[in-house]
Amino acid sequence: MNTLKPPKLAVVTFVYWFLLLYMIAALAWWFIALEKQNTVMTAIRISELLKDDPLYLSKLSAIEEMSNRKTAQYIGEGITFLALILVGAVYVYRATRRQLKFSAQQQNFMMAITHELKTPIAVAQLNLETLQKRKLEEDKQQKLIANTLQEANRLNTLCNNILFTSQLDAGGYSVNFQELNLTDIVETCVDDCKSRFPERVITEAIEENRLMQGDPFLLQMLVNNLLENALKYSPKNMPIHVSLSFTANKNVLSIADLGQGIADQEKKKVFDKFYRSGSENTRKAQGTGLGLYLCKKIAETHNGYISVTDNQPNGSIFTVLFKLQ
Repeated sequence: MNTLKPPKLAVVTFVYWFLLLYMIAALAWWFIALEKQNTVMTAIRISELLKDDPLYLSKLSAIEEMSNRKTAQYIGEGITFLALILVGAVYVYRATRRQLKFSAQQQNFMMAITHELKTPIAVAQLNLETLQKRKLEEDKQQKLIANTLQEANRLNTLCNNILFTSQLDAGGYSVNFQELNLTDIVETCVDDCKSRFPERVITEAIEENRLMQGDPFLLQMLVNNLLENALKYSPKNMPIHVSLSFTANKNVLSIADLGQGIADQEKKKVFDKFYRSGSENTRKAQGTGLGLYLCKKIAETHNGYISVTDNQPNGSIFTVLFKLQ
């Protein structure tokens, strides 16, 4: 389903260019009309001169000089108005395209969020109905319960992302800074991820007692989002590597995957709100386009910086630098 139909953009573009050309034509008509009036007035003034007047040549020269000054004035004013029109037109054009693109991303977000909300609910409902209607063996029951809990955790993470994004945009979240051990937060997130995705291989190199000032809830959200992003965009048979180290007065958190990687032109865009790699309408991986946006905001809140680089032989490495106070 196309969220932004080409005819809509075509109509906006046509109206934009029509109005721009109309303004330029009106400006040109204004100049022609004033120059014509100037020519007529100059001719009238010259016709009023007496050729036998001793000052005829000087008066004629003064009239022509005045006419030339008027022409120069009209040209100067016309160029100024044209420059203002063009600058305003460029600004309006860019703002309009940006707004249309943002609207398309918002519509795609609504479709994605609907799917993301319905999927875990449908899975949990099916699992519970199966447990209710059938007498299953203990191991099968535990498998269904574990799957239901996994979907519930996924739904909880999604709701937290949406809630925090709305609070962030409204300026309604109060950051709770405290002395904490980043090592404990990362290890807890990794252990939780391993229990939720037992079939995935997650390796780690986490230094002990990496202390810093921060909000534990936000940092946990950041690590979870980066882990889920790595798991989502890498093959199930490929490992994820998590590292936490200290260098140059900074805590350095890195999460590497062996997926398809991210194109160079998209490396900065992936941190934009609602942005997802690739075509807006042809993505196969589930997602809302909020996870990495929140990671960037959380990193900035903690005096940090997040970036993405290429992994070898393929994949991506997301690195967060937390500068210590």
